[in-house]
Amino acid sequence: MAQYDLVVRGGRVATASDVFDADIGINDGKISALGNGLDAGAEEIDAGGLLITPGGVDSHCHVEQISGSGIWTADDWFTATRSAACGGTTTIMPFACQHKGDSLRAVVQDYHDRAGPKAAVDYAFHLIVSDPTPQAIGQDLPALIKDGYTSFKIYLTYDALMLSDEQVLDVFAVARRDGAMVMVHAENNDMIKWMAQRLIQAGLTAPKFHATSRPMLVEREATHRTIALAELVDVPVLVVHVSGAEAIDQIRWAQSRGLKVYAETCPQYLFLTADDMDKPGLEGAKHMCSPPPRDKANQEIVWNALAEGVFEVFSSDHAPYR
Repeated sequence: MAQYDLVVRGGRVATASDVFDADIGINDGKISALGNGLDAGAEEIDAGGLLITPGGVDSHCHVEQISGSGIWTADDWFTATRSAACGGTTTIMPFACQHKGDSLRAVVQDYHDRAGPKAAVDYAFHLIVSDPTPQAIGQDLPALIKDGYTSFKIYLTYDALMLSDEQVLDVFAVARRDGAMVMVHAENNDMIKWMAQRLIQAGLTAPKFHATSRPMLVEREATHRTIALAELVDVPVLVVHVSGAEAIDQIRWAQSRGLKVYAETCPQYLFLTADDMDKPGLEGAKHMCSPPPRDKANQEIVWNALAEGVFEVFSSDHAPYR
């Protein structure tokens, strides 16, 4: 009788601290042994010459989510989680998104109903809070935090999602009292709208002008404001999808003062630049994201900040739209 349900044999195993050659014995879906020359498994996989790593955790992605303008993401729980599994990502954390007028509790239940029958990998939810009514702030959010939904995202841009500074403070206060982490999309909405209107009036609507409408100072201002609001309430905050030097400088400044300010960056800021949005046809549009990719110099600064530990989190911000 086989001692293991599965043995992955002869691979090179990479853990958080070491890289070594070993067989992996698995029973009931869990690793039960690491070593060389393990006994036979009921099933065996020859991993000779291959690198074996823990499954990836993507802590920021958008799956089967409707945007503020009513457009659904291009993939659903079925396609997204199978794509994740094929790439070695075994846990994802997308967003149960509240829109204006929505009940937070109803949003969470609806998202569970969508995910449960389709998901092929492990998952957890963040919340998106866009309508912090007295009911949401006073009852729903505290109850959801108690139930284990301890991270939620707020926006400083997008008319359909953004919060005022006063609303941000209200959300921060709940997070501080009840022990939650707030993620912030930090861009100045009025600056973006002002720039975008003038670009449209001038007929400058090609994808490359997306970067022009959202220069780094838009991100810098909102990052600084996020830090100030979080400092006032004394709450931890995670600034997400940081794109370049000016926001990084604000985050370094906050961290040097001992504030509980954390940061995330994403692959698009390591591998793309604004020039990628200047490709012909729809190719440029495929590289649009917010904040937009910057230039080569900022790309290098993001790499360095990642290596130096400025960023606590590295995620995909997977958000495909047709």
